[in-house]
Amino acid sequence: MKVHLKTLGCRLNEAELETWAQAFQKSGHQITRQAQVANLIVINSCAVTQDAARKSRQLIRRIHRDNPQAKLVVSGCYATLNQDEAASLLGVDLVVSNKDKDQLVEKTLTELNMAVMPSMSTEPGEISLFTRGRQRAFVKVQDGCRYRCTFCIVTVARGEEVSRPVQAVIDEINTLHQQGITEVILTGVHLGGYGSDLGNNLSTLISTILAETTIPRLRLGSLEPWELSDDFFALFQNPRLMPHLHLPLQSGSDTVLRRMARRCKTEEFATIVNQLRAQIPHFNVTTDIIVGFPGETEEEWQESYNFIKKIGFGHVHIFTYSSREGTKAASLPNQLNGDIKKQRSQQLHILANDMKLQFCKDNLGYEFPVLWEGYNEPLEGGKQKVFGYTPNYLKVSSLINNHESVENQTISTRLIAVEELSIFGEIIGSPLSLSS
Repeated sequence: MKVHLKTLGCRLNEAELETWAQAFQKSGHQITRQAQVANLIVINSCAVTQDAARKSRQLIRRIHRDNPQAKLVVSGCYATLNQDEAASLLGVDLVVSNKDKDQLVEKTLTELNMAVMPSMSTEPGEISLFTRGRQRAFVKVQDGCRYRCTFCIVTVARGEEVSRPVQAVIDEINTLHQQGITEVILTGVHLGGYGSDLGNNLSTLISTILAETTIPRLRLGSLEPWELSDDFFALFQNPRLMPHLHLPLQSGSDTVLRRMARRCKTEEFATIVNQLRAQIPHFNVTTDIIVGFPGETEEEWQESYNFIKKIGFGHVHIFTYSSREGTKAASLPNQLNGDIKKQRSQQLHILANDMKLQFCKDNLGYEFPVLWEGYNEPLEGGKQKVFGYTPNYLKVSSLINNHESVENQTISTRLIAVEELSIFGEIIGSPLSLSS
């Protein structure tokens, strides 16, 4: 049976897809990147905003329209919060809620009568990650969140915090490394809360991974800033832990942060960023900002804008606030009109691009080990443009000859020019070292 996996939303959804892909393969099924030829399609949906829920519905309908013969399984936050609605959509054969995600493959094979004898044990097959076109792997280490930020519906959809045992994470990373993966990203709904139910913490997990695996590059997913222990910062002295953190700020105004029920004030946030940058050269801090939160005054907006500019982020994910049924923020007074939110969003986009451009320029002239991706862009003159990422998560492009390959290789590269908010680099080394 050919299985196609599709996701909307966060990196945690990506990690879950990879876990399912491995499980389907162990059950004797083949992972395909082409939805049109699949016998089974699994969609990991999102509901972080009303727009995300709408896109989830649209994706389900489109997938069924394009391949009506395929069995269709829907999971994720949209399917959990709107289970009856998801089940009623044309073509949906099975809905698996978030609390049952660990049994998704088993449920699918038994309830849809698709179980087969495993053949993958005797056939080499393709590794699911590469079949899906990825050179790095997302590893889910935690689910759920104990906090209730007033704008967030995901904590309702994901439930209580549950951490994976350290040894299970170690075993998965070692397996992925044996399969050729050289970079893993740890993900979770509340990554900083890892271990709260196990009697340890995220720092312990990272230290153990660095000690008991040889994965060359370890990266962290989105991490709330208020639970970073003192020993966390020292971990970055190990060059295998990538010098990039995505720390959601959400607003640069303390009064807005209080209405959001956020637990990190701007002064504390600035202290964290300054400590990271002082310790590690070229450390990249990226963030999320919500524009137009209920009651956000012009004074609060200017305060937020100025703080964001003062910090200077490598990248900013900008979300225009939209009311989400089931959240406390939806019932707050003084909801802003669309024109104000649009104006502030445009203003912040300009600033975000300026900050990203400046961070790119700050890295020019330096050499970094770049992990090159598996996709390329053919050009005239026998050349191809390839893409990869520095340790601090800057996207880099470079030119190599058509007969050469750098796929899934980490090679020292000098950053020499900025091209449309990404960087052009010169791969250091002779063409022989790059040949496939």
